Parts: sequence; C-alpha cells; structure tokens
Amino acid sequence: MVRRSRLLVTALLLVLAACTGGSPAAGPSPDVDVAGDIVVAGGRDVTGQNGIRQQLIDAWNEREAAANTGYRARLVELSGSADEQRSQLLGALQSGSAAYDVVNLDVTWVPEFAAAGLIRPLPADVLDADHIKSVAETASWDGGVYAVPFNSDVGLLYYRPDLLKAAGITRTDLSAGLDWGQLEDLVEVIDEDPPKGAYEKGWTTQLAPYEGRTVNAVEAFASAVPGLRLTAPDGHYDGDVGQLTAGIAELRRRTEAPYTLQDAVRSDEAATLDDFADGRTAFLRHWPYAYRTLHRSFPADRLGVAPLPGRAVLGGQNLAVAQGSARAGKATELIRFLTGKQSERCLLDAGFAATRTSAYTSEGVRCALSATTPSPSPTGERADLMPRDAEGRPAYARRILLPALRNAVQRPRTPLYGAFTQTFTAQLGPLLGDSPPGDAEVAAALDEALRKALPD
Repeated sequence: MVRRSRLLVTALLLVLAACTGGSPAAGPSPDVDVAGDIVVAGGRDVTGQNGIRQQLIDAWNEREAAANTGYRARLVELSGSADEQRSQLLGALQSGSAAYDVVNLDVTWVPEFAAAGLIRPLPADVLDADHIKSVAETASWDGGVYAVPFNSDVGLLYYRPDLLKAAGITRTDLSAGLDWGQLEDLVEVIDEDPPKGAYEKGWTTQLAPYEGRTVNAVEAFASAVPGLRLTAPDGHYDGDVGQLTAGIAELRRRTEAPYTLQDAVRSDEAATLDDFADGRTAFLRHWPYAYRTLHRSFPADRLGVAPLPGRAVLGGQNLAVAQGSARAGKATELIRFLTGKQSERCLLDAGFAATRTSAYTSEGVRCALSATTPSPSPTGERADLMPRDAEGRPAYARRILLPALRNAVQRPRTPLYGAFTQTFTAQLGPLLGDSPPGDAEVAAALDEALRKALPD
C-alpha cells in the first residue's frame, strides 16, 4: 500500500514535470556542501516586519560571521495563501527553479514532500525528548525523520469575561476548560439579554471553503469519535460511513444558527479575529498568535483564553532540507539552531507556540534576543500589551497552551493531503448551506469521495 501511494505521488510529479520542463533530479547535488547563502523559504511571519524568524536568522548570521565560516542564511517569504505557498514550493523543488536549501513546511505537507523525494532524510537525533511528543510526530514519514518542528499551533477558545459577568454568570474564568454543552449553555444565558452594541451571536470560527473548514471539521470528528484516524499509516483512506456520520452530526451541532455568527461560513482567520475584536461574538476559535493580537484591543480583564471544547487540531510549521541543496550539511546545522531550546523560547516569547517543553517549563532556558518583547513606544506607552508571567513568557503558555499542544490531534497524514482537504472541504459544503441534507446523506457522499481521492 505504501508503494501505491508513492506511485501516485510520483505520477503527480511527472505531470508537473511535463508542465514545467523540469524533473525531480534537477538542481545541485545534495552531497556538495559549499559556502554561501543558505536560502530559507516559507510563509509570512505573523510577528510582523523584522519578526522573530528574521531575528533568529540574524543571530545565526552573526555567529557565522564571527567564526568566519563563509556561510550566511537568507529568509525568503513566499506570498499568497498556504495553498499557493505549497504549490510554489512543490514547483520550485521539483523543477530546480529556485535554489532553496531549507523549506518551512506546514505540518500536513511533510508526508507529501518526503514521499516525492523533495526533502532529505535527517539524522534521528534532530528530535529529542524535549520536543513535545504530539508535535514531534509531525516530522516523520514512513519510518524516517524528514523535518524538525519549528513553531507549532493548536486550536484555542478565546472569550469575553466581561460579557459573561454582565449576563450574570459567576464563573468567568474558563481556563480550566469546558465541554461543548457548557459552552452552549453560556451562550444561551448571554442571549437572554444580549449586550448592546455590535454583539450578534455566541461564537465564530473559520468555516469558509479552505483549510479552516477542514480544521474545524476534523476537530468535530475527533471529538465525536475518540481515536479517529481517517487515514491508514500508508496514507490511504481508512474511515467508514458510521464514523463520518457521527462526525458530521457534531459539526452540525457546532455550526448551528442559534450559536454561530452567520458570517462564519465565509470567514477565515483574519475575518473571525476582526469580528471578535469588534464585539460581534463572545467566543472565538483561533490559534495562539491571536493571544498577542487580541491584547492590542482588549485589556487583560476583558479577554480570556481556554482549551477548545473537545479535541483541538495541531497545526504549525516544520523545517526541512531540500533534496537539491548544495549546502545540506550546513542547512541541517542551521535548522538545529533555529529549533534549539533558546530559539524555541524566543518563538514562544514572540507569540508563537513553541515546540519544546523546556520553553514552557525551564527557568534556565531564556531568549537571548532583546527584541522579542517590544520596547516602549516614543510616547512612553508599552508596545507589548500581552500579559506575561514572572519569567516573561505569555501568561497562558504553561497552564493552557502546553497542555493543549500535548492533547491535540493531527489532521490525516497522507502524501495526498491536498486531495484530502479539497475533498473534505467540498463535500462538507452543503452542510453549511441554506438547505442542508441529512447527516447520513452527507456521510455517504463524503465516504465515496474520500475513497476515490485516497485510494488503497
């Protein structure tokens, strides 16, 4: 079965080669290690211009310059959506049209790039016991290690304690967690006498037809069917109609009109963040970087964060060495630096979810970069409004974020993840329409479509 999946990926790459005029073997020999620029390619840094990723690369460059090694790292940020970035990286690595040494991959892309031979196997010791186990599992495929976790991600629940209090709810600290029924109960109490102003519905999340819909659906499915894995170890579809029906019923419940902002079906991360910040909802499902962003709009007593009810999906990015890199040895060294203990602490301090336990728990692990916590503005106002603990970490990191990462579930792992998410998103669309079909009908259609998209 693994061989069939590889053949499918190879066939897809051959089609791409016919379109681009390249081949998987194009580019420099991976056995050459010559001095020069090590090019790191990935998506936009959500921490902004001269963000933490660039700062870490600058720190590595300073170290290399001091040692006079002749190496220098350079960050290239790819434009467009995650899907567009994936297509750019696939095309560039397959054709050899861009001299990338290190690629920053979404965790769901690792099986695809590994099975296609576009990234190199790495030494097993790039992963160690300090890596959060659930996060480390995203870096391997088919028995080999192909990447190293750089920054992680996990679904979280943001909420407005002040709106809970105004509705007469005495329990306004939800950080210990709650289930979906309890969340519905809180929304019903708020809606009995809704807040004046922009407020419309209890919660919002990302349900537009893109990866956000897939993430929300996988969270609902995993919550309804404990231990659910929609793909087998070789990446082919391994679900059944009964499991899908239970998952669809849970997704329907989570998107019901009495609780969910109507605009959610057209919303992505940016739109839902704006809607919550504008006060249109009391609850929001979002990623860890929203913690820092939202504290620019809300003081600490008007913003809370809690584990997501049920199971939350793991996200994030991993660093891999391109198969065609002429500087593969030094590129691996750069990855070790960027994903080391101090670097991960820097990422956490800047608002990312770190991939190492020590970043959350060890007093001896600190960030050596002074710019991770912004300095006061010229007017004297603090630019960094994110609450922090006594050690300088985001205040919620150890108590809420770390356990959420440990308990998170992965999206299906398959070299054909692009086909999976496109199928999943499209087939679940009718459920969010004006006249949704029944759970069993949607499940039967989804089951058939996934069997075609991810064959044995």
